Amino acid sequence: MIKTVIFARVSTSVQEYDRQVNELTALAKGNGWSVEAVFAEKISGAKANTERTELLNMINYVEANHIDKVLVTELSRLGRDTLQVLEVIEMLNGKGISLFIQNYNIETLTKEGMVNAMSQFLITILAEVARMERKTIRERVESGYKNFRANGGKVGRKAGYQKSESDMKEQYTEEIKLLKKGYSLRNISKITGTSINTIRKCKALI
Repeated sequence: MIKTVIFARVSTSVQEYDRQVNELTALAKGNGWSVEAVFAEKISGAKANTERTELLNMINYVEANHIDKVLVTELSRLGRDTLQVLEVIEMLNGKGISLFIQNYNIETLTKEGMVNAMSQFLITILAEVARMERKTIRERVESGYKNFRANGGKVGRKAGYQKSESDMKEQYTEEIKLLKKGYSLRNISKITGTSINTIRKCKALI
């Protein structure tokens, strides 16, 4: 039987990774794979691999226990930094362990244990697109705020003033888009400069 481990990650302590674990457990069962261990962490995927204890524990475990596959729901669960993600994939490939990415139904190694060139190409492109998307969003938001301030605008609100729902949706368009894409409150705050409390109010409007 093919031996697998599940790796799940969420960005903040208020999020839960149960859905990821449950989906991957069902996936393994449906394919007749055994789940030998589950590794889950609550940490930003932008952190360096050396700062992610559970990720390092997983890498050590799969090598020591002759695991065949590592299962993740999507590539971003492994990390959000392109180079860091590819570093992990290369480590796994070097140990003859395939990474299975559920939402794209691809994995890094063939049944014969050879590197799957097409999946490697796709993974590299997907990781780079994600990185560029975050950079573009951040630059666009920063540019918008600079122009707003240059034209005499002030970020914030007058004492006692409360924005209407339509005003919120109009002013925080980017924040709402990121929420719909599944970005965490903390990451959206870092990208846009908007407070977490305000982003939480935006989330209530979705």
